[in-house]
Amino acid sequence: MSATAATARLEARISTDLHAMLKRAAEIQGRTMTDFVVSAVQLAAQEAIETAEVIRLSLADQECFAQALLAPPRPAPALKRAFARRRKLISAE
Repeated sequence: MSATAATARLEARISTDLHAMLKRAAEIQGRTMTDFVVSAVQLAAQEAIETAEVIRLSLADQECFAQALLAPPRPAPALKRAFARRRKLISAE
């Protein structure tokens, strides 16, 4: 038995000019119009999601971040213990 991927249908009303443009672009790439549109929509969706997930910092946040990189705080005792334990674990191998 072969497993088939679940699909969903998408419909959109577009102008005849856009339809002609999509058809021409698909033909240029030697693809079906469906394949061309699905591929283009997938790429656009990925880019939109990636853009939305980029961390945006205010100017004050940027300065705070840069300052933390340039002059990091001293490690807390718990962090020192964690690094010592890690060193022990790695050297035991």
